[in-house]
Amino acid sequence: MENKRQSMFEFFRGFAAIAIAILVAFILILICADDPGKAMECLLVRPIFSNGAINLKSILTIFARMTPTIFTGLAVCVMFSANQFNLGGEGAVMLGGFVAALIAIYIPLGAGVHILVAILAGTIIGGLVMIVPAVIKVRLKASEMVCSLMMNYVIMYVVLHFLNNVFADRSKGATQSYPFMSSAVIPKMISNTELSWGFAIAIIATVTVAFFMYRTRWGYAIRMIGINESFSKYSGMKVGGMIVLSQVIGGMLSGMGGAIEVLGRDNTFLWLNLPGYGWTGITVAILAKNNPIMIPFAALFISYLNRGCELMSIYAGVPSEMIDIIQAVIFLFFAAEHFLAGTRQKIVVKDAKEELQKKEVAAAGEGGNK
Repeated sequence: MENKRQSMFEFFRGFAAIAIAILVAFILILICADDPGKAMECLLVRPIFSNGAINLKSILTIFARMTPTIFTGLAVCVMFSANQFNLGGEGAVMLGGFVAALIAIYIPLGAGVHILVAILAGTIIGGLVMIVPAVIKVRLKASEMVCSLMMNYVIMYVVLHFLNNVFADRSKGATQSYPFMSSAVIPKMISNTELSWGFAIAIIATVTVAFFMYRTRWGYAIRMIGINESFSKYSGMKVGGMIVLSQVIGGMLSGMGGAIEVLGRDNTFLWLNLPGYGWTGITVAILAKNNPIMIPFAALFISYLNRGCELMSIYAGVPSEMIDIIQAVIFLFFAAEHFLAGTRQKIVVKDAKEELQKKEVAAAGEGGNK
């Protein structure tokens, strides 16, 4: 009963945070939209229904845009479970995508193998780069949040330097790489849509991470460190190694997500700025309460809102940046420990009273038997 009540409370708390975020968005839409009703329709209805019919292409677009945020959400989930506030997923995504693009352009391999090698290269480089803030945290006790945040911009400018000065296709009007070899492009699940087979890989990654976190001793160690690092240390766990491992896994997942997104969406490398998937992954992980199985559902929700905001900007003249405001409000209320704290306290007190009553009844029964 206690766990059920706590679960119901967490569900209600999440629903309340999302409702407040939508309410804030509605107020802003009233202020800046010429037709607020049409804008809200674009935000909440048109991503699925258009002109009274199901818009299959829009639905597939929503699923396609879930793919990178599933990977970054899983990455944040693993790192946050170890109580490591590493924000380096954004840089790992960009670097993983860039390295995968170079493999796709300059290293000819057979069909199938080429995609695998490119994704693997992006995955490995993502894990390697995340060693930097992890080791600095373990050895020098520096804040992994600050180190990883600054590292994102170092990675971005390094990538842009090489893209602009070494690997750019000068025959194009915009800065971009040369086209990928066809053997390295991830095929679409459905032709003429954005949805690639990378989505299926993301779902497999979700199941794999959930198994790792809840069915292996390494996952158990990571979660125990997040709950009580001091207890984990005195119980004999290699805390430093597990902290590094959690952040390396996060980097690998982010790098894989970047590689799959680049190879599955375009046929050239086009990113001239941090893509934003790492920041969105933080919101996704918070919505999922660091539960890997819930990551795709949280990513679906954010992707749905993202698509709605895009349609608002097209058909109702509302800036597409509205999604950033909604995410920020959701993040604010989910991260606020005292949000609905009074309700949580009432549940705890009620559970304690019921537990005490059960003990009293049990004690009275034992006394009667004697």
